[in-house]
Amino acid sequence: MQIPISNRAKLVEPFLAMELMERAKELEAEGRDIIYLCLGEPDFSTPPAILSATGQALAEGATSYTHSLGLLELRQEICCYYRDYYGVEIVPEQVIVSSGTSPLMLLLFSTILDDGDELILSDPGYACYPGFVRFSGGKPVLLQTDARDGFQPRPEQVQTLITEKTRGLLINSPSNPAGSILSSQEMQALADLPVPIISDEIYHGLTYQGDERCILEFTQDAFVLGGFSKAYAMTGWRLGYLISPLSCVRTLQTLHQNFLICANHFVQRGGIAALQQCHDDVADMRDVYNKRRKELVARLRNLGFGVHFEPKGAFYVLADARHIDTNSQRLALDILEKTGVAVTPGIDFGQGAEGYLRFSYTRPFDEIVTALERIEVYLRRRGK
Repeated sequence: MQIPISNRAKLVEPFLAMELMERAKELEAEGRDIIYLCLGEPDFSTPPAILSATGQALAEGATSYTHSLGLLELRQEICCYYRDYYGVEIVPEQVIVSSGTSPLMLLLFSTILDDGDELILSDPGYACYPGFVRFSGGKPVLLQTDARDGFQPRPEQVQTLITEKTRGLLINSPSNPAGSILSSQEMQALADLPVPIISDEIYHGLTYQGDERCILEFTQDAFVLGGFSKAYAMTGWRLGYLISPLSCVRTLQTLHQNFLICANHFVQRGGIAALQQCHDDVADMRDVYNKRRKELVARLRNLGFGVHFEPKGAFYVLADARHIDTNSQRLALDILEKTGVAVTPGIDFGQGAEGYLRFSYTRPFDEIVTALERIEVYLRRRGK
């Protein structure tokens, strides 16, 4: 029997970073030595205080459902963090805790988008954004950005794309794939536009140059996506949150109750420990990432890759490889097969990054050095 696939499901395209990683895993299973510079997966262990708090929570039987918005103590800690770090006053009723930010994006877009409504996205940008928008019935409107701006949107460009169907602008600072950040002036100018801002701030805590600013410092008509995966090395724990204007919370909560119920109880206890006790752990990890960042940028430039701006946050370098091959997927696969180094093709992040490769510095320093030595040999053999 031929089971039909919904048109909605067909709108979501493969995530090439995952596809490339899966091919790398196949090669590794065959005995190849693979260096993974393709995913945003911290190589650090989750801080001990989080492990301890979670273990204690399990011992105490914290395996039940929680409030659909999340544990009140965790939401209070998130509010305290935003007050202390950004000078922003929010209340626990604005915070929705869930199993990572991905399901929250799906709930948010389903809340604000009717069929045919538009959401402005930067190109290049995180590979999964357009799929979330389309699956929710919306239309992603792609804003072509410039490498000289760190592939961040300019307010005057955004203004030209706003129509009666526009329901918001999605920004990401520090950004994936470019590692760029928006300045205070840029954030204020974007906040002044006549559309709500959705700010993906999942990489906050991993900024190496410049100020780390939250969109809520500039406007209350904004949604903030945040979480614990990146800065606290908690990717597999699946813990994130959404800060919403109060007017939208009840709808978001209703969707969360129906589709996800709540985040894991004991994992939320780990989130409390992260915010209360792990500031120094984050600072230590950030220092290591920063050293890797500087080394990776310097070595890529020495190899002839175009690093047109220095990434200031997250843990990625988006390098121009168009002089080697304008087809980034073909190039990334060739590098993987011939060197055992897995990097992400730029096309995964939109047409604006075609011909680029994204290098992640979430591997130990010596692995990064070895990976680039292999790529140097590869380029010599290609005559590049």
